[in-house]
Amino acid sequence: MNLRHLFRRPAPADRPYYELLKRIFGIVPENVELYKLALVHRSASVTIGGGRVVNNERLEFLGDAVIEAVVSELLFIEYPDANEGFLSKLRSRMVSRETLNRVALDLGLDAVIVAHPSSLVASRNNIYGDAFEALVGALYLDKGYEAANRVLIDGIFSEYVDIEALEQTEKDFKSRVIEWGQKHHRPVEFRSSECADHVELAPHFETELLVGGVRMGYGDARSKKEAEQIAAHEAFERLNAL
Repeated sequence: MNLRHLFRRPAPADRPYYELLKRIFGIVPENVELYKLALVHRSASVTIGGGRVVNNERLEFLGDAVIEAVVSELLFIEYPDANEGFLSKLRSRMVSRETLNRVALDLGLDAVIVAHPSSLVASRNNIYGDAFEALVGALYLDKGYEAANRVLIDGIFSEYVDIEALEQTEKDFKSRVIEWGQKHHRPVEFRSSECADHVELAPHFETELLVGGVRMGYGDARSKKEAEQIAAHEAFERLNAL
């Protein structure tokens, strides 16, 4: 056994990362470089040997899959009598960009993400939820699925996600706005367009929601569906205030 490995001390430059991981995940990393990369946004990509450009996107992809698997298992156990439709809707709320962004901000990730300042505005805060997913991807590679499962269920979801509140919250604002329009005989129109982000060169969608020809909501997201829901949420709040 390599006893030096058991008693290693982090380099001074890495100490903040060790402290962060101990605070948010309760772990001591085996490979701290994974977690450091998880906090590097596309706009601050790093070039390594051979001219390879790296950032947190691959880890984000992996973390997204890990989170969905853990949430699926959690809900399957917690709701033994629920049907597939209920489980799918509740899972989508738990892994939604809105939920993960909020968790990331509660964890203080906005203070440690490495990104070009302008990207923080252009991404409309999705950058935080993306970084959280990337950290989970790093955790999975570093510690394995069981450790990631335990951290997410016991540490993250139990502390930062109110599952019962999500269960009671209706998130399909698009349907609710359309129903409002039908009830009040007002036409509802979604105008969506795909755009190229001038900072990240990544596609995203913008949606304007018009009710009776008047703009009542706006959404900007990576998918058309999510942009429409954001616009519908804003419109629904305005319509209820009338």
